[in-house]
Amino acid sequence: MADNNELLMDENENAVITLTDDEGNEVEFELLDVVEYDNEEYIVLIENNEDADEVVILKINSLDEETEEYVSIDDDDLLQRIFLRFKNNYRGNINFE
Repeated sequence: MADNNELLMDENENAVITLTDDEGNEVEFELLDVVEYDNEEYIVLIENNEDADEVVILKINSLDEETEEYVSIDDDDLLQRIFLRFKNNYRGNINFE
C-alpha cells in the first residue's frame, strides 16, 4: 500500500498521510510515530476514522532527498518488535488493549 502518498496536517495539527492501496483506492491515515529499529525507519499509522482499531507499520525507503516510499513488511516477528518499540515510546498515552 505505498504507490502514492501525500502528507498533510489536519485541523488538529495531526499529520495525515493519504496512501493509495493496491486497488487504487486512496486511504487516509494519521501518523502516530516514526520508529527507528535496526538502523531502519518505520512509520506507524492508524486509519483516519473513528472505527480504526489497528495500527499499520510500513518501512520507509528514501528514494532521494525529497521522496519516500512506504513498503509493507512481511516478517511478522519484525512487525512485533517494531510495535513493541512503538508501545514503549507511548506507554501510558495510548490504550493498546
